[in-house]
Amino acid sequence: MKLILVRHPRPLVAPGICYGSTDLPVAEDELARVVTDLRPLLPAAPMFSSPLQRCALLARRLADHVTFDADLAEMDFGSWENRRWDDISRADVDAWAADLLHYRPGGGENVLAVARRVRRALDAIRARGTGNAIVVCHAGTIRLMTALATGQSLEQAALAAAAMPHQIPYGAAVPLTLGLWSKQL
Repeated sequence: MKLILVRHPRPLVAPGICYGSTDLPVAEDELARVVTDLRPLLPAAPMFSSPLQRCALLARRLADHVTFDADLAEMDFGSWENRRWDDISRADVDAWAADLLHYRPGGGENVLAVARRVRRALDAIRARGTGNAIVVCHAGTIRLMTALATGQSLEQAALAAAAMPHQIPYGAAVPLTLGLWSKQL
C-alpha cells in the first residue's frame, strides 16, 4: 500500500508554544497556498485526516469525501498544551526525555500510547483495501507512521519516531510504502 502523508499548514500560534492536541486554525492565505502547491501532486485516492482543524480544513479543500480519524491526531501534552516551552520546568522535560515511552508530559499521552493509536489508524486505512491513500496529519504522526512502516516492534518504532529530527515542513507531502507488519500491539 502506498500512502502520501501530508502535514497540515502552519497553524495560527505564536512560536515556542506547545500545541500538540490543541485545535488551532490556519490562516486562509496559508491554507490556499498549500492547496495550490499540493493539488497537482496528489493522485486520486481516498483521503483520511486528523479531525483537528489545521488538518481538517486542508483535507476538505483537497477532497470531496474525507474520513476523519481521531487516531491520526497529534500527541496530547495535557497541561503543557498552549504553554510556552520555556515555561515548562526543566525537570519535567528531563523526566520525559528519561522515559519517552511511558512518561506522560503534562499528564497527557505518552509516546507509546500515541504509537498504538497511530498503528490502529494505519490498520484501519489498510483494512479499507484501497491500495493508495492520502493522509492529512501532523509531524509527530508522520514520524510514527514512517517508523512503524519499517517493521520494528511498537516500542522500537515509538522510540525511533521520537528520535527523528523535526524537519517535516508545513504543507509537505511525504510518500510512504507500507509493508506487512504484525498486528500485535
